[in-house]
Amino acid sequence: MNFFERKVTDLFSLAGVKIGGTERHDITVHDPRFYRRFLTDGRLGLGESYMDGWWDCERIDEMMLRVYTAEKLIVDHLHTPSTLIKTLFSKFLPHGSKWRSKEIGKFHYDIGNDFYEAILDPYFNYTCGYWGGAAKTLDDAQISKMDRICRKLKLKPGMKLLDIGCGWGGFAKFAAERYGVHVTGISISEEQLKHARRLCKGLNVDFRYLDYRYLSGTFDRVTTIGMIEHVGPRYYRPFMEKVESSLVDGGIFVLHTLGFNTSDYKNPWLQKYIFPGGFIPSLRHIAQAHEGLFSTEHVENIGYDYAQTLLCWFDNLEKNWADLQSRNPEKYDERFFRTWRYYLLATSAGFLVGKALVWHFVFSKGWVDGGYVFPVDESVHNVATVVDSGSSAEDYADTTSRDVSLTTGR
Repeated sequence: MNFFERKVTDLFSLAGVKIGGTERHDITVHDPRFYRRFLTDGRLGLGESYMDGWWDCERIDEMMLRVYTAEKLIVDHLHTPSTLIKTLFSKFLPHGSKWRSKEIGKFHYDIGNDFYEAILDPYFNYTCGYWGGAAKTLDDAQISKMDRICRKLKLKPGMKLLDIGCGWGGFAKFAAERYGVHVTGISISEEQLKHARRLCKGLNVDFRYLDYRYLSGTFDRVTTIGMIEHVGPRYYRPFMEKVESSLVDGGIFVLHTLGFNTSDYKNPWLQKYIFPGGFIPSLRHIAQAHEGLFSTEHVENIGYDYAQTLLCWFDNLEKNWADLQSRNPEKYDERFFRTWRYYLLATSAGFLVGKALVWHFVFSKGWVDGGYVFPVDESVHNVATVVDSGSSAEDYADTTSRDVSLTTGR
């Protein structure tokens, strides 16, 4: 056993992960170059070597969960030169980056709607669901999430709602149909907008291919769901200023965003293969960006729910993979599958242990008439109403759903 193999074996053993073990969280190494690559490139090397087929693990999420849990033990007890420890963990654990906004629209969201249709819910929500209360399936959880945001916005019929980074239009459809508001959605992904316009045909919804910087007009309510992560810290303040100028006095802005407890997040593998240049904010970033522009009315963390959401997406990917491959074998090859398998499973562990968070911020512009009161949690009732009426969550979205269930013990 050479130096690199010994050090990597020691590292994982401190987390209860055995190289060549038989548990489903253990690692099987197929190519000995894995050891050097991991110690040299840290988290980037771990992900890339998995994509290349150099190692396997039956449950990457469980393996990563153990590594995250043992982080302090590894730092305190692994007898390795301090420079190597610092290098390894600066790469293996989260830290910052700048954002190139349109690159992500083409690189990630324009992969193809067929892929996202295979893994997401009928509304095409590509953000964390809300699993509180009666939610039993991915579809239920996403309906609960959308309804929770609508109630935080205190929507009323006839209001004008701006959805910045509207995705595939699922939230716009839900808000227009369920709450009777007029929705303007903006995006810089052509593929998403094509789907959004089909999904919301005939509704009081307007979609535009538009960067937020060029927004004009004012709205009663504004929301952005999973978009500010693509703005970059340099532009957080200009983004908030644009939202403030787009909101009427007394208006409400709900921000749904990933978050970290540190202000120097960095994941080189994620930035290279999933979200090029993406940056996840900390509370300090958000506080500095909105200071003097808004009043903070409410903050909620639903990050734990993202672990379950990601596992549902992985379940759907596994179930629909053969069909995707048969339709486009060149595009959906083994490397593509391993990339997304690693992403979905490894990321879920970060949310499970609180390394990564999902925040809902409720901001108001000026004085809210009567004061802002956090809405009673009616999401359980809303999901139950859909089911009890004899319609499923899939029927409510007016599309065909996939049977999604979680494996016991995940």
